[in-house]
Amino acid sequence: MVKALINATIFTGNEKVSGKAVLIRDNIIDSVIDRRSVPDDAERIDCGNDFLAPGLIDLQIAGAGGFLFSEYPTAEALRAITDAIVRTGTTGFLIVLPTNTFEVYREVIRIAGENPNPAFLGLHLEGPYINPVRSGAHFKECIKIPTLDEVKSLLGNADGIVKMLTIAPEICDEEIIRYLNDKGEVLAAGHSNATFKEAILGFERGIRTTTHLFNAMSQVHHRDPGLPGAVFQSENAFASIIADGIHVDFNMVSIAKKLLKERLFLVSDAVEESKQSACMHVRREDRFTLPDGTLSGSILTMMKAVKNCVEKVGIPTDEALRMASTYPAEVMKLHNTGRIAPGFKADLVLFDSDFKTRMVVSNGEIVSV
Repeated sequence: MVKALINATIFTGNEKVSGKAVLIRDNIIDSVIDRRSVPDDAERIDCGNDFLAPGLIDLQIAGAGGFLFSEYPTAEALRAITDAIVRTGTTGFLIVLPTNTFEVYREVIRIAGENPNPAFLGLHLEGPYINPVRSGAHFKECIKIPTLDEVKSLLGNADGIVKMLTIAPEICDEEIIRYLNDKGEVLAAGHSNATFKEAILGFERGIRTTTHLFNAMSQVHHRDPGLPGAVFQSENAFASIIADGIHVDFNMVSIAKKLLKERLFLVSDAVEESKQSACMHVRREDRFTLPDGTLSGSILTMMKAVKNCVEKVGIPTDEALRMASTYPAEVMKLHNTGRIAPGFKADLVLFDSDFKTRMVVSNGEIVSV
């Protein structure tokens, strides 16, 4: 059965269009056509004059649905996390694992590999190869200086499961970065005290992006621009940012956007409450912290981040949506998602003028919200 989504203003990732219908055949977008050309036998889904966009993509979320995956690495937790995330309009995500023991990493890799889901894109290991000087809320006792043999051991059974690693470029040598790139991993510079020169060298060696810009990294200084200055000066490196006004002031989001343009993308960095000693997240009114008050995660959804970019930063809606879908897809080299176009996955989100999610299409199936 062909589905036809009608009566929506459509943000395709390239342009904003009205008076069109999106046809879905199985789990693929068939076409974007004039509403009058919808086949008679298509199942018509009225979008109520709301806004239709590509499903959002979050490359850094640690938990949802009451579960922090590093604390509960089970099939039940993964299903609950996935269901909760998809209902918010995020149809593709990486679960991030903060610095932890290798036993936890290996168990998470095993569970993730045994429980595939079209929305679950894989794992993002945020550590353990980071700089303890910029550990933030990470478990310092598990931070390591990598050796090639150890990295091979960690990722030996993780082919196709671990998709991204956050590393500190100043503690990972060229041999390790080359090995990870050859395996197809997307590398991000983060939790790093890199100088400008060290960060630039990391990007030249193949680090593709930066983890939560400005947070847990060397800062911009007029004598050494640090990691943020390096990504600003790079021609190719991307950077993720947490647009909640807490991790990063909205004025800094605006400055970063003006400098990075299409290389800046959104992540939620959302967590769930946890009592585990390695990652004790305490929920506050508008954030998560460690028991001592250290900022440890957000309460953002990706749709809320889009809304903040539009209403607090002044970014046009179509561009804010690209920051949450098209650009993350480019970072991960996903060639069939992040846009509404023929041949792309039927991952879509419908939202109203207040950015409230009204309907989600995940892999061609309607998801109740």
